Formats: sequence, C-alpha cells, structure tokens
Amino acid sequence: MKNVNLDNIGLVDLHLHLDGSLSLETVKELMCMQGIKNENTDEELLKRLQVSHECKDLNEYLEKFEYPLTLLQTGEALSFAVYKLMEELKSKGIIYAEIRFAPQLHTKKGMSQKMAVEAAVRGLNRSSLDACLILCCMRGNDNHAENMETVETAEKYLGKGVVAIDLAGAEGLFPTKDFRDIFELAREKHIPFTIHAGEADNPTSVEYALKFGAKRIGHGVRSVENADTLKKLSYGGITLELCPTSNLNTNIYENINEYPIKKLMDAGVKVTINTDNMMVSGTDIKKELTMLADTFGFDEDDIIDFERNAIMAAFTSASHKEKLLRLL
Repeated sequence: MKNVNLDNIGLVDLHLHLDGSLSLETVKELMCMQGIKNENTDEELLKRLQVSHECKDLNEYLEKFEYPLTLLQTGEALSFAVYKLMEELKSKGIIYAEIRFAPQLHTKKGMSQKMAVEAAVRGLNRSSLDACLILCCMRGNDNHAENMETVETAEKYLGKGVVAIDLAGAEGLFPTKDFRDIFELAREKHIPFTIHAGEADNPTSVEYALKFGAKRIGHGVRSVENADTLKKLSYGGITLELCPTSNLNTNIYENINEYPIKKLMDAGVKVTINTDNMMVSGTDIKKELTMLADTFGFDEDDIIDFERNAIMAAFTSASHKEKLLRLL
C-alpha cells in the first residue's frame, strides 16, 4: 500500500457486531468465568466462531453467532465482552466506535432486555475508548413484541450509552418491507436508526429502508444494481456502512476486485469502511482499509475521506463530531 500510514489516522467503525467480534482470548475467558470446561483446541474453537472459505451465503454466515451468544447470557459476561472489545479496538487505532447487539438475544438465562443494555453500558463505562451502543431489532416472524420492546428500551437509554437502533438478521428470508412499524415507532420516539439492507436482498430492500427514513444503511452494496436507488442515496445524503470482507464471506462478490466501492463513490454516495464482525470474518479495521487501498489504489486522502464520512454520519452531536474531526 503506497503513501498510506494508517497509524497516523484516527479510525472509526460504525458497523460492528459485539457477538461476531469476540476474540479467541475473550471467548476462553468467558468460558472460564462461567465454569465451562474448554475441551477444544484453538483451531477447533475458531471453526465454531469463524467462517471458512466455503461459506455459501448470509444464512450460513449467521450460524457463527450461535456459540458466542451462549456465552453472553449473564450481565457479567456481557459487560466483560463489551469492555474487552473496546480495549481491542483501542489497540487497532479506533478513536470512535458504535457497537451493536440485539438485547432480545441475551435473555435465555433470565436477563431482561433492559438488564442486558445496562450490562453493556457498564462495559462501555469501564473503557476509555469513545464508543456507544446500537440496539438491533431482529428479522423474524415470531418476535414482533421483542422488537417493539427493543425500541422502547432504546428510548429509555438514549443518550445514556445508546445512540440508535438497527434491524439485523436474515434479510433474504425476512424482507425489510415487513418491519415498517418498528421504524414508525422509532421516528415517533425520535430514536435515530440504521437498517441492514441491500446485502442478501436486492435494491428494493434499500428502497424500503429509505422510505422508513433511514439516514444510514448497513451494507447497501447492491444499490449499484439500480440507478434510481443510487440517485436517491446520493441526493438524500445517505451514508452506507460498507463491510467488504463480510460481503466476500457471504458470496455477494467472488473477489475484492468486483467490490463496487468505486461505482458507489462515482455515483456520489457517501461510503464508510467497517468490519461488521471481526471474529466471524477474521478481520479488523486496518485489514479492511489496507485491502481496499491495495485493490483500488486509494491513498491517505481517500482513507481520511472515509473516516470523515464516518464521523459526520455518526449518531452523535455536532460538538462531538467536531472533537472527533480534530482527532482525525
């Protein structure tokens, strides 16, 4: 990579899932904390946590969340995991992160969504890293009440560690159009939101996310398949949270040379670079940026533009953004 020293740039990750980003060390510590005997080699554990090169699609990719979620069902574990992730992000040069998780997936052993969020906030407060939480509603056909509870919980903790909500999960199986009421409630309560769209489903998914009022789109890469969608993103000043390695893992693209970042930029769409799931995808923010720079010839100015886009799209105040821009 020519003329780019990432150590000189303050990096931002806006699209980062807690349960998909637990390090091997953290997983083993969580097992120990909960009296779970580790009978796996590191290689065997990695197979449970990280996708292989044979991963077929998003549905198979999502299977890798099953095991880490079993380790995140107590307040102590959830708080510890958030703290450990934040310390790792600091070591990677991150100056600001928005960490997302679905509180409804952490209630198997008696925690309520409210208790799960409070535990995650405690983890945030243990670290000096500047970071916030995004609460994910989940795609499905039998969890409507849980999704509405997530929105209500987000309102309760908005500005107290939580900055927004999201919709995550199997986009191809559960279309974005079916979740309008989540975002109607969020808008009524003045809760910012992003929506996973245009990943496993086509540009129609992005169109619905825009109709609902999303100012940020998780992934959104398949917007390039429709010129009108690109225009709406550009004219609306909508920011995409791109996660290149994740999109390769889920077979949206066969190799990085096909990745449409240049097409998106040429269409005037604001893009940011993110990790999605550091463990599941075996990546970190510097790997993502280096891969793109090496493939598309991006220089230090381009990288700074990506980070500036991320700061300006962050779910935070104008004064906070000014502070982050100075750190950039």
